[in-house]
Amino acid sequence: MDHPDHILIVDDDRDIRELAGNFLKKNGLNVTLAADGRQMRSLLESLTVDLIVLDIMMPGDDGLVLCRELRAGKHRRTPILLLTARDEDMDRVLGLEMGADDYLVKPFVARELLARIKAILRRTRMLPPNFQVTEPGREVRFGGWTLDTTARHLLDTDGTIVSLSGAEYRLLRVFLDHPQRVLNRDQLLNLTQGRDADFFGRSIDLLVSRLRQRLREDAREPVYIKTVRSEGYVFAAQVDVSEAP
Repeated sequence: MDHPDHILIVDDDRDIRELAGNFLKKNGLNVTLAADGRQMRSLLESLTVDLIVLDIMMPGDDGLVLCRELRAGKHRRTPILLLTARDEDMDRVLGLEMGADDYLVKPFVARELLARIKAILRRTRMLPPNFQVTEPGREVRFGGWTLDTTARHLLDTDGTIVSLSGAEYRLLRVFLDHPQRVLNRDQLLNLTQGRDADFFGRSIDLLVSRLRQRLREDAREPVYIKTVRSEGYVFAAQVDVSEAP
């Protein structure tokens, strides 16, 4: 028998976390509530959860600090949905850069929260179970190029830094973490942090095109990022990972 998905809601607003929690329970989910980062850490010592709903605006360690902490520890693969204030665009960008899977703007409708949670879980479960992520503090080399995952620099064969946007950097990291594997658009959408507007639908193709330009690829005969018709893309080059000096 399948067990209901377990959702941890971390929000200092008691009304919001209880209303959201009750709605999710009524819709078949198992829910645990935490008022702050301290409670979250304590609960995660003994709980296994499928997704964390994390408010950004909290006293003490805010949601961005907690998101970064989660992504650096043993819960780095647990999906995270951030709750953000309507006028805090930078918080949303930072949250996605730190590894959050999606965000929802307050005030929100409980039904939309449920829909976002289900979408994140569905995308996550489309991925093969052995997907890995290159840890910070590594240099990744391919075809004369070097990606420094600490400084987030891409260096060409002459050692010159090639500028990458946040979206381009994340996409390159995904390809380098999974070379020689065909990745479809839904997998790329999820692995590059879900809901960022740059990543919807076939705009993944535009992002791939931009990254090919950064790598100075011939679009007609790419060496690194190859198109697999009707399936997606594959990073075709040999990839070597080492400790950064």
